[in-house]
Amino acid sequence: MARRKGKKRKSGTKTLIWLLVIIALFLGVYAAHHYYRIWNQQRIERQMEHQDREAKRLFIKQVAPEAQAMQNTYHVCASVTIAQAILESQWGTSQLASQYHNLFGIKGTDPSNSKVMTTKEYINGRWIVTKGRFRVYDSWSDSIKDHTKLMLNGTDMNKQNYQDVVNAKNYKEAAEALQKSGYATDPDYAKKLISVIQTYKLYNYDK
Repeated sequence: MARRKGKKRKSGTKTLIWLLVIIALFLGVYAAHHYYRIWNQQRIERQMEHQDREAKRLFIKQVAPEAQAMQNTYHVCASVTIAQAILESQWGTSQLASQYHNLFGIKGTDPSNSKVMTTKEYINGRWIVTKGRFRVYDSWSDSIKDHTKLMLNGTDMNKQNYQDVVNAKNYKEAAEALQKSGYATDPDYAKKLISVIQTYKLYNYDK
């Protein structure tokens, strides 16, 4: 009888060991899969961040030369022009910018070279969605040139020019002058411009 009990105990011990081994393997596979999912998610996020940085770097590289050319001729800060293009076109991805090359949301009146699109305006203390007619350009460079023309001469609908922007000694003065002139309805427009300029070191393009 003693021998039978010993065999049963030995058999029960082996079963327990195998059960523990199976559980350990299962937990190991689960942990490995879990950490792989985390690692893969982080890899995808890093890849997306890299692609986002590259897209932004390319956008700045595309618009900076014309912005600097306008600065050299008409003294409108290149950094402010680039920052406005970034904010108003969502890095060139908005429909107005990507399809119609209008980086600044410049309005138009001639149906032959403009499109009616929805836009957001800050009116009476709140944002509303409305429709407006916007200029269509052949290129982003043409849009930047027209933006500079607007700074110097105003528009057909608004003859006010932005001389304080043109005469500003630096990008901060220019951004604040844009705000005071009523260029945009956004009450935080100047702060946003300055933040973009500082974040992406756009002031280097003013040199």
